[in-house]
Amino acid sequence: MQNLMKEKTVRIYLTGFMTSGKSTIGPILANVLGWKYADLDRVIESAENLEITSIFEQKGEKYFRETEEKHLDAVSCEEEIVISLGGGTMNSEKNRQLIKQKGLLIYLEASEKTIFRRLRNKIDRPIFRDLVLDESPEADFQKRINQLMKEREAYYRLADISMRTDLSPIGVTVDSLVKKVSRKIYG
Repeated sequence: MQNLMKEKTVRIYLTGFMTSGKSTIGPILANVLGWKYADLDRVIESAENLEITSIFEQKGEKYFRETEEKHLDAVSCEEEIVISLGGGTMNSEKNRQLIKQKGLLIYLEASEKTIFRRLRNKIDRPIFRDLVLDESPEADFQKRINQLMKEREAYYRLADISMRTDLSPIGVTVDSLVKKVSRKIYG
């Protein structure tokens, strides 16, 4: 059992709703652990030579999700790596199985209010881009955030560790995560 846990924990996957802090906390956590870091969205953008929004617009969400599965599988062959997942990566059963088999899953959680504040001016999020460009009212954002969070929450809750990211400074959050990860790995 100990060998299985050690093998599983050579990969840490960060999940959570968009703007929950995966891309901010991920490289810091990896640095503190002395591990490599990969942001799955940036891996896809590099391979496709397109931004995520352009992939969605030009090739569609189905193509993006298939590409995401392929690149998740590839980056999951690395060891001692922290991988920030896209907000919807966990929607795929195949992705969930791979993640649970190959690594430790951490759910970074933020309140809907925090997510709205972080999203309201971002045009690089395909699912919210139209709301930003149309200058939609906060209620429209909140409705979409709430809907997506309800759809994804069960998948996020499969995590081995959960951490709120909007209650403490980043350094405190990372320190707490390192302690929780160490307990999971070493007992």
